[in-house]
Amino acid sequence: MKELVLIIFAYLIGSIPTALIVSKKFFGIDIRDYGSGNMGATNTFRVLGKRYGTMVMVFDILKGMAAVGLYSLIPFYMTHELDRTNLMLGLGIAAVTGHIFPIFAGFKGGKGVATLLGMVLAIQPVIAVSCIGIFLLVLFLTRYVSLSSILAAIALPICVLWIWNEDEILYRVFAIIVAILVIVTHQKNIGRLLRGVESRIPILKHRDRRKLRRNQEEE
Repeated sequence: MKELVLIIFAYLIGSIPTALIVSKKFFGIDIRDYGSGNMGATNTFRVLGKRYGTMVMVFDILKGMAAVGLYSLIPFYMTHELDRTNLMLGLGIAAVTGHIFPIFAGFKGGKGVATLLGMVLAIQPVIAVSCIGIFLLVLFLTRYVSLSSILAAIALPICVLWIWNEDEILYRVFAIIVAILVIVTHQKNIGRLLRGVESRIPILKHRDRRKLRRNQEEE
């Protein structure tokens, strides 16, 4: 019974509509009416810029971490590692579900990548940092948040199954499902990437301007 209550709380934490709150407070708009229509960090970067996109991303990550941390409210799980991991996974999944289908925003949310990252950070920080490294590297090279998210998600089961060889079967299954879900939820982005029309986030503008000047000088 206590676990069910915590899972409900985790869902409510995930349902906090960070991007919607930021867009309405600072711009007086509903972020879901612009860009891709998603209530997540990627669309916020695209529509509102890197300052507010970063703000939303950080808070969405914290939602996942806070939800997973609820396990500590039940003393039993402090000393039982396997049971603790299973509950943490359940809490994290509830938070991600809340972000995708938020009760506080008409069940129309984002894709849950940032909240998922916060969840993995709380459960297995080493693997999470590895995925973050891949995300940042791809983002630096391409400025495509969608592509960065997809490749980081694919890296999760690779890290769990082969690099760190995690023993917990539920964690292995979770990692595989996450990779599949991220790919499925980014189908439109994949289509835009293949057509070369996917939007890039507004970072590294100085680098782009230098490249443009060099190309013009070479011509």
